[in-house]
Amino acid sequence: MRGRQVFFETLLAHGVDRIFGNPGTTESPLLDSLLDYPQLQYIVHLHEGVAAGAANFYAQASGKTGFVNLHVAPGLGNAIGMIYSALKNNSPMVVTAGQQDTRIRLRDPVLGHDLAAMSAPVTKWSVQVESADELGPILQRAFKIANDAPAGPVFVALPINVMEQETNVPAGKPGQVFSASRPDPAGIEAMSRLIIAAKNPTIVAGDDVARAGAGKTLEKLVERIGASVWFEGLRGRNSFPTDHPAYRGTLAFDAPGVAKQFAGNDLVLLVGGPFFEEVWYGPGSPFPAGCKVLQIEAAPPRMAYNFAVDAGVIADVDASLEALWQTTTGINGAAARARQDAFRAQKQAEDAAQKARVEKAWSRTPTSMARVMAELKAASPADVVVVDETITANLDLFKTFTFSGAGDYYSGRGGGIGQGVAGALGVAVAEPGRPILCISGDGSSMYSIQALWTAAHHDLPIVFVILANREYRVLKHNIDAYRARFDVKSNKPYMHMDLSGPVMGFVDLAKGMGVAGTHVTKAEDIQKAVAAAFRSGKPHLIEIEIEGKR
Repeated sequence: MRGRQVFFETLLAHGVDRIFGNPGTTESPLLDSLLDYPQLQYIVHLHEGVAAGAANFYAQASGKTGFVNLHVAPGLGNAIGMIYSALKNNSPMVVTAGQQDTRIRLRDPVLGHDLAAMSAPVTKWSVQVESADELGPILQRAFKIANDAPAGPVFVALPINVMEQETNVPAGKPGQVFSASRPDPAGIEAMSRLIIAAKNPTIVAGDDVARAGAGKTLEKLVERIGASVWFEGLRGRNSFPTDHPAYRGTLAFDAPGVAKQFAGNDLVLLVGGPFFEEVWYGPGSPFPAGCKVLQIEAAPPRMAYNFAVDAGVIADVDASLEALWQTTTGINGAAARARQDAFRAQKQAEDAAQKARVEKAWSRTPTSMARVMAELKAASPADVVVVDETITANLDLFKTFTFSGAGDYYSGRGGGIGQGVAGALGVAVAEPGRPILCISGDGSSMYSIQALWTAAHHDLPIVFVILANREYRVLKHNIDAYRARFDVKSNKPYMHMDLSGPVMGFVDLAKGMGVAGTHVTKAEDIQKAVAAAFRSGKPHLIEIEIEGKR
């Protein structure tokens, strides 16, 4: 076989059915062979970053390995930010890029560079295939490493001449690996003793709970032991029902803020995450004095990495939570039920406060974020999937929408922006039977606005909602925080954080890429526009003018 045949046979053997890519000259062997492999659909993107962003969310939503094909050094450079985000999202991805003919590498050819070195800082493994004999084994190893916990992207450079070389080494095939390890009984017993003794336990549910399909197991453990549940400040998945009385919200982005949220808790159980992604330095520990810290992880790298733990278990997340449920029968049931009753009352108070917040902001012009979320929720189908990059509207989103299952919500981790509009493509490809609502800020959307063309080209019925406040609102909040934290006395304006002069016209941008659009200036028109967009069965962009920083 030729190298390109080994390439395609390896993809098929590993269950790949989509290639997210942006074509280029060094990818000619791949592109020219696609007709020979009708099982593979090539999702075309106009920018490499959008391709990587779509593959990231596709991997999350489908449970498969995202496969990306990029173009040489500048193309890989364009995608580095989104590959970084996939690393933070723990998305299993194999990223490839065409490379120049190795026979001219010493002549510094056009677009030539050390691709493996470029991608190494943001991948789990980075390598260049040097001969066709290496192609099958390297790709097989790439899929393995990408999926080993914690999952993440790997990179493989594919020189054009290697793809055309002949080889007798066959395509790599995945092994039938059963990796769900059982928890150590001694570790579970140690955790159970501490949980039973706790007066006020809380749990931080990381993305791995959703990834492991452990949401229901977590829920029954929470109800047995009377624990509250938090999400990290940045999360990619929904690991616990947000309408459950025990759900408390998202954690702060600094250690003192987290410690304040944990005040009163004498035990914190961390489950399946990096714990924590902080934005600001704050002195001290995120845990109150005397608080017991427990942790469950599927693999060693994150266990006790940032904090010492009083008991830690490395095993399958669902099996570990199930074992804890089975061994905590000695919990004080009356005390656990009392805590549950308190959570229920607190949840009712919070719902009432949000209702009052919406009513207070109902008539504001431009439209308030609280009302926008209420109108979007009212107009969306019951089984809608939300792809979120709301940033400063995030609080109102979580207090308005209910996310019950692991597949109801997707977002980006790591803090890089532009993930939402690109990621919605991947979710739509993975979930063709569900309505997709992508909500993004105007500034964020411009990092990957080319995604609209791909939505039109592949007829992906995504409703894109752009919240247009004509500013980088989060940066204004952050400069306020910077001034306060570093005691900077200033009444200066916010420099270079406004997106006016000229004002961007998102409906015009969408039209130019084949997507119909609606510009909404009045709050009372939001529901009608969103409902019509979903009924159309086509990609549709809705630009909603909202209030700026008050």
